[in-house]
Amino acid sequence: MALDSSSSKSIVISNLSSRTPSAPQVTRATIQILVAALGFGAISILTVVATQRGGATLLSVLAWRYILATIALVVLSGGIAQLRMPRRRALTILLLGGGGQTLIALLALSALRFIPASTLGFLFYTFPAWVALFGIVRRTEQLDARRGMALLLALAGIAVMVGVPSSAAGSLRGVVMALASAVAYALYIPLLERLQKGITPVAASAYVCAGAGIILVAVSVTTGAFQIGMSVTAWVAILTLALVSTTAAFILFLKGLAALGPLRSAIISTVEPFFTAVLAAAVLSQPLRASTFSGGAMVATAVILLAVTRRPNVMTADH
Repeated sequence: MALDSSSSKSIVISNLSSRTPSAPQVTRATIQILVAALGFGAISILTVVATQRGGATLLSVLAWRYILATIALVVLSGGIAQLRMPRRRALTILLLGGGGQTLIALLALSALRFIPASTLGFLFYTFPAWVALFGIVRRTEQLDARRGMALLLALAGIAVMVGVPSSAAGSLRGVVMALASAVAYALYIPLLERLQKGITPVAASAYVCAGAGIILVAVSVTTGAFQIGMSVTAWVAILTLALVSTTAAFILFLKGLAALGPLRSAIISTVEPFFTAVLAAAVLSQPLRASTFSGGAMVATAVILLAVTRRPNVMTADH
């Protein structure tokens, strides 16, 4: 769509001013993103418990995760009647929201066939840099000195926590898949921000989870991987995935995203590997390294930088 320069300028100013919330709003949104990151950080741990200890297939775990999350979100919203919206918009959220979730998960999981988990972690958590790059190109984000420093600290913290991948860390195919999952997630975050406008986070989450569930059930049934009779261990892990790491985490992330915007939300989300490492030590008895705490401290510093708000420049907004 062609826009004249004055219209473009007005849209950019509107976007920037709408992302200058008050200090209490920033603090609340930061906490929401952090708690969501804790839920998301548990996904890989719970998946390992369900598949390796519970004997469930990966596709079944993913499919049931989104099916149960959808049911929980419908209940939280007050019933299906409360989720009604124009058919075109509903289909858009189902296809784009659910399809995006599925694509990111499949790319990342497929990459694990060719590269170590640490390499995947490093490459996937470059997504804040991609969010910044795409935002600058589209003129929807401002990468000032403070955000730039927070971004560098977060990326450096990830490198310290999971290590920088070496040339022997896996095949080029796995590296490409991992980077593709990071780029897809970087595009998905602002897409989620647009998809949820005008509706509640619960409603947006319900449609996204329903879309992902439909796709994953179809794939798992087609490939013969769909299971119903699973162990108690698998079901407990799946229920936790659905209720905590999907339902609660996704609602909190969308609330925080609406207040902070894609770039700050993405940078704060880099605490996920630290939470994953701590949970892996608690649940899977994996050792915690000094580098985990060093990298976590760097990411925490980045989060604090972003949580400190400055008064908006009123003159800039007036022009």
